[in-house]
Amino acid sequence: MTALMQQIEKAARRLSAREKELLAERLLSRARKARLTSVDEAWIVEAERRYRAWKAGRTRAIPAARALSDLRKELQK
Repeated sequence: MTALMQQIEKAARRLSAREKELLAERLLSRARKARLTSVDEAWIVEAERRYRAWKAGRTRAIPAARALSDLRKELQK
């Protein structure tokens, strides 16, 4: 393992579990040469924003069943 790889690994260990997951996803995507689209990148940014807001207590989670029910009602209008 190169010195650079050791530095990167050391830094990656300090990431949160979610950050590690996102980093791994991005690295694997690029390793497979399956580039993320701009839409994929935008969703990653949005998911990270929402996660930070939830962790900071600025938003609250709702059950998926309720979210889907609300969405169905909205689509029927």
